[in-house]
Amino acid sequence: MKLHQSNIAGLNMFTAYGAGYVAVNNEKYEKNLILLPESIIPEWSTADITSLGESDMQKLLELGTEIILLGTGNRLRFPPGPLLRPFAAAGIGIEIMDLQAACRTYNILAAEGRKVAAALLFDPL
Repeated sequence: MKLHQSNIAGLNMFTAYGAGYVAVNNEKYEKNLILLPESIIPEWSTADITSLGESDMQKLLELGTEIILLGTGNRLRFPPGPLLRPFAAAGIGIEIMDLQAACRTYNILAAEGRKVAAALLFDPL
């Protein structure tokens, strides 16, 4: 699906997504990544939702954002509760959604100037 959101003031925005990929500012990515309005962290983890670990989540805690959108692949799947607890203690919102919803929601929040990150986990091939 092509998203029609334009690149707002040089921010990183999702411009498309489909089976096994997302496009950020028209550049295609096919592996797990973290997208922030000012930067991209490619291949932030090699995990999928079933193998996500504390070190993966620690990277998210260190981003300095107010909200993290965790895209869990083609369908909504929740990581174990203990992995999510540190976010509440740090005052960081974490929303779990499928990858496509994370892309759409990120674009809206980034356009509003929010301190947001999208952490995307692609389904294994």
